[in-house]
Amino acid sequence: MLNSWVVVPTCLPTVLRRCHACASERFRANGKFRVNANHKLLDAWLLVLCAGCGDTAKLTILERAHVRSVRPELLDRMHDNDPVLAAELLQDPVVRRRSRIALDWDGAWRLDTGGSDHLGREVIDVSVRFAARIPLRPVRLIAEGCGLSRAEVERLMDEGKVVSAVRLSGKVSGDFTFTLKR
Repeated sequence: MLNSWVVVPTCLPTVLRRCHACASERFRANGKFRVNANHKLLDAWLLVLCAGCGDTAKLTILERAHVRSVRPELLDRMHDNDPVLAAELLQDPVVRRRSRIALDWDGAWRLDTGGSDHLGREVIDVSVRFAARIPLRPVRLIAEGCGLSRAEVERLMDEGKVVSAVRLSGKVSGDFTFTLKR
């Protein structure tokens, strides 16, 4: 029987970028946008607050975009300060590259295993699905989902008792499956 686990974001990740006011490197995104119109050109930013001093920084979303080239529903979502849109835009590689930011997902996700009925079994097949592109170490997910230590999971991997088509060392942010034999 294939168990299904889901990695779910619980809040917006911490934005890693240097603050010009206090030299802190951590910002909190609260889902607020600022949209500015200059004749028929639009600029839009996602606002983030410095965790150290509270200063506001702007992450560029639109820059000198012609008003007709922007989808009306996107503009409405920005005017409504849609937190789901903020999460989507923070995960957009173009936005991250343009704003020179990285994301820290520590404490901003949870693993939904669908219950603990799999814990006593000798062999479990698990499909892990990501609700958002959260880069995590598979060893950490397997340890948390199976109630094991990371060292124990690594030992099982070395013994060939944890098998997957994807490389389990490093980080993944896409769906994968694995089999654990105890």
